[in-house]
Amino acid sequence: MAEIRKAAVIGAGVMGAGIAAHIANAGVPVVLLDIVPTGAPDRSALAKGAIEKMLKADPAPFMHQRAARLITPGNLEDDLHLLADADWIVEAVIERPDVKQGLYRKLEEVRRPGSIVSSNTSTIPLAMLTHGLPEGFARDFLVTHFFNPPRYMRLLEVVAGPSTRPEAVRTIREFCDVRLGKGVVDCKDRPGFIANRLGIVWMQSSVVGAIDLELTVEEADAVVGRPMGIPKTGVFGLFDLVGIDLMPHVHASMAAALPKTDAYHAIARDIPLFHRMIEQGYTGRKGKGGFYRLNRAGGGRVKEGIDLSTGEYRPTMAPSLDSLDEAKSNLRALVEHPDKGGRYAWWVLARTLSYAAGLVPEAADDIVAIDEAMRLGYNWRWGPFELIDKLGSGWFVERLRADGLPVPKLLEVADGRPFYRVEGGRPQYLSLEGDYRDVARPPGVLLLSDVKLRSKPLAKNASAALWDIGDGVVCLEFTSKMNSLDTETVAMIGRAVATVRKGGFKAMVIHNEGANFSVGANLGLVLFAANIAAWPEIEAIIKAGQDAMKALKYAPFPVVGAPSGMALGGGCEVLLHCDAVQAHAETYAGLVEVGVGVVPGWGGCKEMLARWFANPKRPAGPVPPVAKVFETISVATVAKSAAEAKDHLFLRPDDGITMNRDRLLADAKARALAMVPGYATPEPPQFNLPGPTAKAAMSLAVDVFRQMGKATEHDVVVADALADVLSGGDTDVTVTLGEDDLLALERQAFMRLLRTPATLDRMEHMLETGKPLRN
Repeated sequence: MAEIRKAAVIGAGVMGAGIAAHIANAGVPVVLLDIVPTGAPDRSALAKGAIEKMLKADPAPFMHQRAARLITPGNLEDDLHLLADADWIVEAVIERPDVKQGLYRKLEEVRRPGSIVSSNTSTIPLAMLTHGLPEGFARDFLVTHFFNPPRYMRLLEVVAGPSTRPEAVRTIREFCDVRLGKGVVDCKDRPGFIANRLGIVWMQSSVVGAIDLELTVEEADAVVGRPMGIPKTGVFGLFDLVGIDLMPHVHASMAAALPKTDAYHAIARDIPLFHRMIEQGYTGRKGKGGFYRLNRAGGGRVKEGIDLSTGEYRPTMAPSLDSLDEAKSNLRALVEHPDKGGRYAWWVLARTLSYAAGLVPEAADDIVAIDEAMRLGYNWRWGPFELIDKLGSGWFVERLRADGLPVPKLLEVADGRPFYRVEGGRPQYLSLEGDYRDVARPPGVLLLSDVKLRSKPLAKNASAALWDIGDGVVCLEFTSKMNSLDTETVAMIGRAVATVRKGGFKAMVIHNEGANFSVGANLGLVLFAANIAAWPEIEAIIKAGQDAMKALKYAPFPVVGAPSGMALGGGCEVLLHCDAVQAHAETYAGLVEVGVGVVPGWGGCKEMLARWFANPKRPAGPVPPVAKVFETISVATVAKSAAEAKDHLFLRPDDGITMNRDRLLADAKARALAMVPGYATPEPPQFNLPGPTAKAAMSLAVDVFRQMGKATEHDVVVADALADVLSGGDTDVTVTLGEDDLLALERQAFMRLLRTPATLDRMEHMLETGKPLRN
């Protein structure tokens, strides 16, 4: 199979630049070209400006700023020769077939034979793009539809034409899966492909239903949001996010492209409110506001929502619907409820889910592709066929017929059966032919969810479980809410180490498939214990956590952490005590305990000191490593990617990074097995710390920040306790301290801070609001 060693992107707009940035994130050099702007002194100003803008953007398109150095900017008049050795050229220019075809003819003159060209189009059929072009070009051409922003949205829709070389498709699939971390979904050459085709139907159904059934925007978003596994923005919040001004164009494009018999025409309609909002500049978050806005009149910040019937703004109102209160998480109960919330839920789901069923086999070969596209492209928790299973396919068909709505063939084929089932420990899906087939996983993918379907845990409690994932490797899984760490988690860590040691296993991986690896210690448990003054019990919990971390670190077998999402506080401390880490690229690690008024208490201070003292690039002397760790922890530094985590030494330089989350467990398992031959436990670190003189210097620096208004009174108290730990307490550089000495200092500082009312206020505020309190 051919390799992608160099790429090029044509079009330096938001999408094109984002695609180039993400290719650079994968470590691949990429050329970024755009037109020469009229009258510009720099002929490559558009591409250069796009790179500069991305370096300042938040959320950042780059996983690390050094990735920007892999992008070579240029322009289409002077720099086409830079494409001569590109293996893959991505076109991301304006959605006009004539413009695109004109560009392709220029590319054909400079590209090397066998190089792959793809379009990021989301609206123009592939057949139209290649019409009249040489057969050799058509063989190397396909559609690669990225979703915005390319770094963060996992879906990539791939469309191959009848002439496209299978080898070209395999090369792009492999590269985008493994190197870019994409969930690659094969689509047919149909308008909107899969995700936008169905997503636009869902959005149109949601808006029309809300207007006709007289819901407020808050009520509509509450109904179509969390109960349906859709992000809490709901539908009107999503319109504000993507831009209301895009929707009339999208509607017109879909209406023109789809045949008159398509069900879309019965669902969608032109909405005058959209046009009025656009004319007044209410285009969403990028404009003056959208369906929601912040009214800053008189210096205030009042959140307002639009009245769908009058178009006037009024203060937002919390939704109050019996259907939401009574249905809870029961989707069937929600759509059967007689109030307007229940009627609205049915309106939206009836049209969206039945439309999805009609897309097989027109837009996709099977239901798995459609569900995957909606989960990855629109961040739905469940795909449409998983939602039908929640309702019951038989009940769904009966309700459609009762309402006089069409029933697609696939729903008749189901004949009351579920679209998914588990057979012999394997997930299966219902095909259009009426038989069940295994859900295929690409080579190199190992999902813990699949392991759990075919086996029972080796051990389990309320907060963690231990699984045999094969080849002598076990997986420790955190299972509590947000994977917070508590006494049950700590107990399972000890049990896991004993199980591996006594059960003849070779290694352990710490991994879960939650949204976050772990958000840290269970603050609610700590706060409750503090409020009843259970000080000995709290200190015992801290000591047990420290012992558990040491058990991980000094286990007689390799322990590999495999995080994704947030790994904060205690979650980061778990990783710091692993022999190695294989991190998903989107891992956000940090020791953030100061935000709740304490210091890392499970060895985080100690491990960070050990890493910075061992760093060969550090300045000489005992103070610089201490100062660096103090700087990192005192401001609750969080790395915004696995690559950034290496800068802060939350990860080691040789820790691995996996781009595709579905491949993380397999990569971590392979890493653990590779460490088994000749494995030896690490030597305990020793510390020669500077003591009170270094603490005084750090405290002085914090006091300067306080005087500048950048640090609060309690920030000073917490920083003083942190400085005491990191400087070694009452010591000097002639005294050698051991690991347990540092752990004792961590415990003492933690307990001292926990007894302060300001720390308890910080913890309570974090639990209530999810945000830190500056007190």
